[in-house]
Amino acid sequence: MVAATAAQQVKEPKPWSKEWSKPYKPFRIAGNLYYVGTYDLACYLITTPKGNILINTGLAASEKQIKQNIKALGFKFADTKILLTTQAHYDHMGAMAAIKKQTGAQLMVDEKEADVLQSGGSLDYALGGDASSFKPVTADRLLKDGDTIALGNMQLVILHHPGHTKGACSYLFTVKDEQQSYKVLIANLPTIVTDSSFTNHPKYPAIATDYAYTLKAMKNIVFDIWLASHASQFKMHTKHQPGDAYNPAAFKDQAGYDAALNDLQKDYDEKLKKD
Repeated sequence: MVAATAAQQVKEPKPWSKEWSKPYKPFRIAGNLYYVGTYDLACYLITTPKGNILINTGLAASEKQIKQNIKALGFKFADTKILLTTQAHYDHMGAMAAIKKQTGAQLMVDEKEADVLQSGGSLDYALGGDASSFKPVTADRLLKDGDTIALGNMQLVILHHPGHTKGACSYLFTVKDEQQSYKVLIANLPTIVTDSSFTNHPKYPAIATDYAYTLKAMKNIVFDIWLASHASQFKMHTKHQPGDAYNPAAFKDQAGYDAALNDLQKDYDEKLKKD
């Protein structure tokens, strides 16, 4: 089934927002962590002496912007050694297959996303269909909750945060600059992507339970800095403007994180009532 679907033509949906493809000047967030995404589709570069890690790739057309952004920061696109994603949707996976092919990087994903990646998104419980929404790609390593991704002097821990997709995940790691260390959380916020009742998803019978688990688990994470899959989700544009000086403290926003989770909890509770 996966193989047949993978052979189908890729039909990327129309971007939900123009800000998904709007260019944005790359910048250093904290230590060896950089923003290399578009105006709203967050892509992150983590540099190490042994090569670099790229998290998320935006839309298919984002490939060119990501390459330009990495170069603008003074790094080599070819040094990308590991590819990660926070979720298997086309707005984060669009350029993944192309970048994997060009760099030879190892793609590591939450094990629950493997079949959706191989189908190019067509097997997704909510956004799937007859066509692939991004170019199918096969992971080199399947990850479970708590697994460590290591490269050079970096170690990232994957946090399984299902609901938005079956294998949606966050990453927790520490970066250092000349002054101090920062514990960073790249959070995949559990927004509700389906309009259908939670009880009307035979492809994902555990969806309600998974959302409940993720909302609880995310409230207990300790971090210094938090980021997300979309710039708008962590209000990046109020914290950083192109040309601003390096300022990791701008992203220390526990109150913003707590407020985001509280809003998502309300959305979840309201949906359960409607269901």
